[in-house]
Amino acid sequence: MKTDFILAITQLAAERNLPKEVVFSAVEAALVSAFKKDEHGAQHNISVKINPVSGDVRVFTLRTVVEIPADIYREISLADAHKMKKDAQLGDTLAIESKEFQPGRIAAQTAKQVVLQRLREAEREFIFGEYADKEGDIVSGVVQRVEPKQAIIDLGKTEGVLPFSEQMRTERYRLGQRLRLYLLEVNKTNRGPRLILSRSHPNLVRRLFELEVPEINSGIVEIKAVAREAGFRSKVAVAAAQEGVDPVGSCVGMRGVRIQNIVNELGSERIDVIQWHAQSKIFVANALSPAQVVGVEINEDEKSAVVVVPDNQLSLAIGKEGQNVRLAAKLTGWKIDIKSASVAEVERKTRVEKEAVAVEEPAKIEEPVAKARKTAAKVKEPEVEVGEPVAKEEVAVGDLLPQVEEKPELPEEAEEEVIPYEPPPEVEVLAAKAQIRFAEDIFTARPDKVDLKKKDKKKKSGKEDKLEGGKAKKVRKHRALEVEDIEEELGE
Repeated sequence: MKTDFILAITQLAAERNLPKEVVFSAVEAALVSAFKKDEHGAQHNISVKINPVSGDVRVFTLRTVVEIPADIYREISLADAHKMKKDAQLGDTLAIESKEFQPGRIAAQTAKQVVLQRLREAEREFIFGEYADKEGDIVSGVVQRVEPKQAIIDLGKTEGVLPFSEQMRTERYRLGQRLRLYLLEVNKTNRGPRLILSRSHPNLVRRLFELEVPEINSGIVEIKAVAREAGFRSKVAVAAAQEGVDPVGSCVGMRGVRIQNIVNELGSERIDVIQWHAQSKIFVANALSPAQVVGVEINEDEKSAVVVVPDNQLSLAIGKEGQNVRLAAKLTGWKIDIKSASVAEVERKTRVEKEAVAVEEPAKIEEPVAKARKTAAKVKEPEVEVGEPVAKEEVAVGDLLPQVEEKPELPEEAEEEVIPYEPPPEVEVLAAKAQIRFAEDIFTARPDKVDLKKKDKKKKSGKEDKLEGGKAKKVRKHRALEVEDIEEELGE
């Protein structure tokens, strides 16, 4: 029959979610502290043991075996030790039961406080030890309260913290909502263990696949890499460790049942399951799924790849805001540059033309050089013996000056005959004068004629005046040319 003491310990262990052994240990430590509060108990080294079945409490004093004891409360002689234990040796510790310790009221109150404190410490240690082993695993909890920068999750035995940085941007948490979370860290603090949870970590997807896909849990299918943008899209690369197993089909399940459960858990986050391959070209092409790939060129040194896709697949390969190619780069670890087939063809032709031009230019340069060399070979250089300087003609400056200053002698010109000037006959002069007067008369307007014309002239428009003025100018110019001809004739 269990005593009230055992029943109390059992109930306390159930409330605290602690094993009975932990509660018994805490109560024993509390009783030791209570007995040491007494003046008599403070002189001894006390130990308390509780019988887990009957609940009996036994108090022992611990003494060290020595030849001559200096402290009769903590040491015992070898002779006295042999009376209690025949095989006792020097340095051993003997537990001697004592009936003289009775805790008082103050000691009992102290024992109560110590029990509660030890139980809290034991609870923290137990929780830390339990969840430290689960670090990196999935835990299930209920949203207890939501704060501006974090959400508190009730995990049953303890509480966990879901920071804002580890939350999914597409999720809105409500009280009582049940979630699966990734246990990111377990830290020990003065207030107990602090559990950091995550809903955005890529390993959450990995652990969910391990729970939903038995082939992954058993090791038949292996998850090689995971790339995730929490709440929007994830890519998972899988490979089969056993021949004849379809890794992608195993993860998707019959009619997509397995992967649909994961999608529902992640709030309709899109998940692409990709076939992993050892060859980088094939793996990069698969990572851009569902887009089709025409070709892949990789650069091992720069860890980059150029992917060519059909023109109608370019937007699908890039994805919304570059999401598809960004996740593919994270999944493969390669820097990926996507080009359409038309652009790649234009670049190829341009590159080929440049290479052709680069090959032709040296050939064009070599042809005139070769011709010049042939021409130079035909010209014979003067033979000069080695060691003898070539003689150069020295010409004095003074010898050159006479040649420059002297002018060639010109033949003597024949003397020209001087002919005296004879004025022309008077008749010719008069005739010329008459002609000149006649010309002057032409250019001089007669007053009587001008007056008659003015009287008969009618009012004319501006255009008619301009036309008549132009005609008059032409007439005057023509007459001036005639006068010049006449003067030239008279001069001759």
